[in-house]
Amino acid sequence: MEDYAEIRRLYNSGISKRTIAKKLGISRNTVDKYCQGATAPWNRKEYSRQSTIISDEVMDFIRQCLEDDEREGVRKQKHTAKRIFDRLVDECNFTGGESTVRRTVNQLKVQVQKPFIPLEFSPGEALQIDWGIAKIYLSGHKMDINLFCARLCSSDAPIVFAFEKQNEESFLEALVRTFQHFGGVARRVFFDNAKVAVKEGFGSRAIKQARYAALAAHYGFETVFCNPAEGHEKGLVEGLVGWARRNILVPIPKVESFEELDTQLLDRCNRYLDHTVRGKASSVGILLKIEKAALMKLPSYVFDTSCSINTYVDSYCTIRFDTNNYSVPVSHCGHEVAVKGYGTKVVIYYCNTVIAKHNRCYGKKQTIYELAHYLPLLERRPRSILNAKPVRHALPQDILEWLATLPVKEMMKALNLCVELSINTVVDAKRQGIPLDALCTKQQPSNTINDVITVKPIDLSRYDRMLRNGAAL
Repeated sequence: MEDYAEIRRLYNSGISKRTIAKKLGISRNTVDKYCQGATAPWNRKEYSRQSTIISDEVMDFIRQCLEDDEREGVRKQKHTAKRIFDRLVDECNFTGGESTVRRTVNQLKVQVQKPFIPLEFSPGEALQIDWGIAKIYLSGHKMDINLFCARLCSSDAPIVFAFEKQNEESFLEALVRTFQHFGGVARRVFFDNAKVAVKEGFGSRAIKQARYAALAAHYGFETVFCNPAEGHEKGLVEGLVGWARRNILVPIPKVESFEELDTQLLDRCNRYLDHTVRGKASSVGILLKIEKAALMKLPSYVFDTSCSINTYVDSYCTIRFDTNNYSVPVSHCGHEVAVKGYGTKVVIYYCNTVIAKHNRCYGKKQTIYELAHYLPLLERRPRSILNAKPVRHALPQDILEWLATLPVKEMMKALNLCVELSINTVVDAKRQGIPLDALCTKQQPSNTINDVITVKPIDLSRYDRMLRNGAAL
């Protein structure tokens, strides 16, 4: 740049090109190029080498390979530049170089941004829903969970729920909870073609699953299924899935239950209501108040989202649901009971009364015991305590070893305290050296009556008069 400035200055001073070249030690061609300011050193001609080997026939072959990939839609089985080059050599007797083919393929693969039509929805018109996967630590165990994400299209108000599985019960439960959270139902619900909602077909030709169709009829909304690989048709909720992972689940949450995680998700979604979306005149919270007034009213009857069966309690005081066994109180052994499986819970009824609740297990052929259910039977058969599965499954190994050193009555006292105070309380007390009697003292209410009781005197002379009158008669 300094040489260019000096060439221009000297030339404008009337010095000849030859003298300038000699004085600056620069080629006369360079001085001649820049002295009149017709060009500048920062303006360089772009160099592009057009291949002379890529004929129209070869170009058509390459385009056909790329079009076949788009038509097949198999993301992990597409033509690479190397594969196209190999096919050209084998099928078209191509004699050019691989780099030439690579350059041509890269030029054809340049992604041109697709144009989209900006959409606008009226309050209460539409709700978009979708699933996403994230990781959490549940009771210290790292695992994948499924996030159900929903977003009202007019206000952009979000809600996110966590489930262990993407099954039909979880899907229907999430929808009902979404409607209850927003206090109403949107007229249209946009979703993809997941099997929890679609029996067969896709898009406008999709046939709804029977229970999803029943839920839609009960809440009165229209189902809109998106076309395959067209995520932009529900772009609002697609963005919500990523937002939830980045803004709520980073760092990876460490929780003890799904209820605790749902509380964190709800809190973060509520704080989002203070946010103003770009292009909107008001915050999400203000727009949500307007949209709530436009939502359809909730039906008075809450749709039963469970998978329900009737079954009998076996001799081990358990029932089977979805390949797993769940315990019930021993007093119901042999009874017929109703079992309702929800996304995260299993609830067992006898004569319309809840007799047991369990966290739903998604393993296979597992048995989930509740220690309290077996206490009456253990009291009658105390010699089975140390070998009883409900005891072994409930207590850690060091506590089992401690129980083995106790008399039978003390063992039963410890088990009763585990039920009354919680297993963790008893385990912590034992590990801290606190005796069982101290826990019993804390648990039992005091029998001392401190109130002053006043007894009024009673006039018994009336009974004497009744006796005298009777004798007179």
